[in-house]
Amino acid sequence: MAMTLIAGLATGIGGAVAFFRLPRHESGRFLSAMLGFSGGVMVYISLVELMSQARTLLGESFGATRGGLTAVGAFAFGMLVTALIDKLVPEVENPHHVRTLQEFNHAEHASADERARLGRAGLLFTLAIGLHNFPEGLATLAAGLSAPEVGWPVTVAIALHNIPEGVAIAVPLFYATGNRRKAFGASVLAGLAEPAGALIGFLVLLPVLSPAVLAILFAFVAGVMIYITFDELLPMAETYGKHHIALGGLVTGMLAIGAGMEFFQ
Repeated sequence: MAMTLIAGLATGIGGAVAFFRLPRHESGRFLSAMLGFSGGVMVYISLVELMSQARTLLGESFGATRGGLTAVGAFAFGMLVTALIDKLVPEVENPHHVRTLQEFNHAEHASADERARLGRAGLLFTLAIGLHNFPEGLATLAAGLSAPEVGWPVTVAIALHNIPEGVAIAVPLFYATGNRRKAFGASVLAGLAEPAGALIGFLVLLPVLSPAVLAILFAFVAGVMIYITFDELLPMAETYGKHHIALGGLVTGMLAIGAGMEFFQ
């Protein structure tokens, strides 16, 4: 739960941009590299660690073939659930379509109508990102239950990608209302959906928790994390920077987490 709280409250780091003047010329290369790095961590953790553990535990419970198919089914179901949640968010206000920092800079000169539109967009961003944070909280919880050396890298990866989501919430609300505290508070509130999702998931699963159920949860959240990576993290990395910077971050993230986990075993 501490891991999910840390990951969720990272939106507040992005929201803190409301207390500072946005830079006029921000290339976004560093943010692009960090988002790519986060994607690499999540891909490696999902496919190498969580799916491997899921197949092993389910194989012990149901046999190799049935256990493997169950793991693949839970993995696919995780992607499907995340896709359905994503479908519920209107295209224009979808948090995956994050504006660049340069576009936000020009919003301070917006008209009254534009400010009203920005305020509505900011509120929708808050609701949409809060909705998306529910399965992310479950993913962090499952990784933490798996092992600390799996949980903490996932926590850092999700926290890093929550930062620009906090920016997406706070900036339009600040330009719409002029209230820095409200803009910051909204970003923190959206982040709290992450530990809330983890807590609800834990309370629902606790009465039936067994090695097989835990393994299915691992495979499910692996699917959630893979979908988030390819639908959210990597497109955002492309938006904020260049293709090869995002790809370099992705590869570096996979290599770093792979080497790190081998080193600490």
